[in-house]
Amino acid sequence: MSRILSSTHRLEPGGGPFALARLTLGIFLDDQPTHRLAIGGDRRQSHPLRALEGWIMPTGAEGFCEFDAPLSVRMVEIDAALLTEAGLSRPDAMRPVVGTLDPMLVQMALASDRFAGADALYRETMSRAMAAEIARIVGTSDSDAKHTHDPRLSRAIEAIEDDPAADHGLETLAALAAMSPYHFARAFKAATGLAPLQYVIRARMRLAEGLLATTRLPVAEIAWRVGYGDASRFTSHFKRHAGLTPGAFRAG
Repeated sequence: MSRILSSTHRLEPGGGPFALARLTLGIFLDDQPTHRLAIGGDRRQSHPLRALEGWIMPTGAEGFCEFDAPLSVRMVEIDAALLTEAGLSRPDAMRPVVGTLDPMLVQMALASDRFAGADALYRETMSRAMAAEIARIVGTSDSDAKHTHDPRLSRAIEAIEDDPAADHGLETLAALAAMSPYHFARAFKAATGLAPLQYVIRARMRLAEGLLATTRLPVAEIAWRVGYGDASRFTSHFKRHAGLTPGAFRAG
């Protein structure tokens, strides 16, 4: 079998069980606002996914997925030996990643159907690059949640990173951490160096960077997708974050 196996599937509404023999990356090619997912059991949770979002599942992952609209998805299976070379020795032990994915990895996945027909040097170079990117993401995630010793704060941080566009109010985040809003705000800034609002904005700007780099969506649409009803406010925050307007950032 090829070291990387890429395929695109067009699925009718419904879904069903899955069992993955290899570490697998899935990229949704259209929005699925009612997507539901269970991993390692049958308790399904809502995981709305937009186009170019998706998941990375470990070797041996089993579960169930449901969706209420037709779904096109790019599936990329990665050989264990390739991941071991990249430094991920236990692709069966990684934690599933669901939601916004690294823009570079998304671009590689979208181009992966061309690997098999390419010459050997290109095929091996791109396959190794993709495996290395996955190993970096699942093995050394830059999530502050992994570096926060207080599990209460980790729950709040993970909620923000899982869905930056959501309306993350201070009281809601504090409730996730089982703290009063006052104590949560102080503890959060001490742990991350940012106030909760600043952290949410940073997460939204990172998501916006990915959408600007990998799609041709209008800036107003991207503003909405990352949680802004007001495109001008989004542009102001983005310029403060990146030093460029969204249009200039996209132009390179």
